[in-house]
Amino acid sequence: MPTVETPQLNGIFITFEGLDGSGKTTQLRLLESELKKRGHKVVSTSEPGGTLLGKRVRELILDEDLQVSPLSELLLFAADRAQHVETLLRPALKKGQIVISDRYADATVAYQGAGRGVDLRLVKQLIKLATNGLKPNLTLFFDLPVADALKRTASRVTLGQKNNRLDNEDGEFFALVREAYLQIAAAERKRFRVIDAAASPTEIHNRVLEIVGEFLQ
Repeated sequence: MPTVETPQLNGIFITFEGLDGSGKTTQLRLLESELKKRGHKVVSTSEPGGTLLGKRVRELILDEDLQVSPLSELLLFAADRAQHVETLLRPALKKGQIVISDRYADATVAYQGAGRGVDLRLVKQLIKLATNGLKPNLTLFFDLPVADALKRTASRVTLGQKNNRLDNEDGEFFALVREAYLQIAAAERKRFRVIDAAASPTEIHNRVLEIVGEFLQ
């Protein structure tokens, strides 16, 4: 099979990872705002849901009324990621922009691989196929004890936010997910930075700025 030639990418790809309730989405928005103030061209996105197709896929994956098998879930994420990479991520990076994504391929290893128990070799094969080798330059993992994450997600529901299918998982599931993230962080120290998500939002934001600032230099 011939190899696919990929264009030169001049931008920087940063991903935010963590359990639901870790505050990563809030921190992503804060970083995006700060980088734009400093004159950087920034694109923020998410998985699933960063494209029109991704939004439809996200609705299916998170619909708590649907029964989705682990393999089906994995394939849906792969379809979303392939579309995301080819229509948004690569074009933005080719233009030299900073791309910040709320979740990417590490989430699939953690959630579908460790959490769902799908064969890790298959997970990695599908990631390779969907991404065509595109990896983040920097990944920030917002680490939070499972009990704290569950309390935060539960409080969101009491405030009127709709529950989704992943919110219904138990602590054991999220413990597996968290451990998988920490294993990736230990194996890829050059790319991964672990941030204490139990700190105050201001402290976390300052830490994010410190890490990203050093990286951009």
